[in-house]
Amino acid sequence: MGLFQDDFYSTKVTKRERGLRKAGKAQEVWPRSRRSRGMSTLQVATISSVISAFVAVLLFSMITGLPSSGKEAVAVSAINSKQLDSNADPYDRLVTAAAKVRPTVVSIVNYKDAKKDKTSLEDSALGSGVIFKKDQGQAFVITNNHVIEGSQELEVVLVNGEMKKAKLVGADKVNDIAVLAVNDKDINEVAEMGDSGKLRLGETVFAIGNPLGLGDTLTSGIVSYTNRIVPVSLNQDGIYDWEQEVIQTDAAINEGNSGGALVDLNGKVIGINTMKIADAGVEGLGFAIPVEQVMKTVDELMTHGKIARPYIGIYSMDLGNPYAQMDEDQLKELKLPSDVKDGVVVLDAIGPAQEAGLKLNDVIVKFNDDPITTTLEMKKFLYDKVKIGDTVKVTFYRGGKEQTTNVKLAEKPDQ
Repeated sequence: MGLFQDDFYSTKVTKRERGLRKAGKAQEVWPRSRRSRGMSTLQVATISSVISAFVAVLLFSMITGLPSSGKEAVAVSAINSKQLDSNADPYDRLVTAAAKVRPTVVSIVNYKDAKKDKTSLEDSALGSGVIFKKDQGQAFVITNNHVIEGSQELEVVLVNGEMKKAKLVGADKVNDIAVLAVNDKDINEVAEMGDSGKLRLGETVFAIGNPLGLGDTLTSGIVSYTNRIVPVSLNQDGIYDWEQEVIQTDAAINEGNSGGALVDLNGKVIGINTMKIADAGVEGLGFAIPVEQVMKTVDELMTHGKIARPYIGIYSMDLGNPYAQMDEDQLKELKLPSDVKDGVVVLDAIGPAQEAGLKLNDVIVKFNDDPITTTLEMKKFLYDKVKIGDTVKVTFYRGGKEQTTNVKLAEKPDQ
């Protein structure tokens, strides 16, 4: 009995067919009366091929003016073969690409409590990863930071089921990337990285990973959008405090796919799967971090074990936040001019900000004459436009009066 109630086909032979076969009268696929006594199918195919080749060479000769024999005929054949390869069936290309990348995609087990029985995954988290490098007896795996966050112990499961203990090389919460290292014994393949900058809308891609613990799973789809900007809550407190540039795809991405590969039809990794929209009634909204962004982060993690970012030392809230509006008494306390509607309100100042004299209820409106209207804009300015050790001129309001101060940026401390 099958796993499903409705069978699509049956391998059983009917009683009538069995009877005909015993009598030697089983019906043929094609009735004899319709058979041709002429040339066989093989002969027809051979003659057709010869004629087609002759016509192709003749046309080549007419168009180019070159003789239609010898090396020129071989050149025509090579050109045609190349065209056939580039126009191969996309399903065949997908199968070939999947076979190429499959050995490089692993499952990752995050043991939240290393003391508990590892035969039970009750207190563990599952994710995916991609082997991208081998060096000096070690293999290195890319995954998401949120896959390994809070781990007491990590294990990597190869496609053949072999489990290897993994150590954390480095992780970055902002870009949601982490790198692990394992012993490279029995690891023979590493993933080839593609160029996510050349992705086209509608291009066929597939995701491969460990959704819901079902390792070695492949789902296919298209590139729905090449560079979507989505808001992210880094602290998972419901307040969006960062924006992530991602590839949007309708390839199915489920819990456990995070850290796995988004792959093109050439078998090259063009993104690392990171999240999906899981609201009720929403389908086909999965996201992957473009491989160019991934590898920039990976290179620094491999060198330094972390991403060094500048730090100003401000805890803040947005003056014009529509979801957490300040009441009238709080606004009166700030004593802002009527034309100041946006800015960053300082709730606490430590480190560099405290040393520069910033304090509670100061309202920051500019960094180096660039408008700063939200905490997100403040972080993007710090992460993208300046570096550790730079001095930033901060324009702010205190007690209704505009003031400036200079803040020397320090390195952001580990959290």
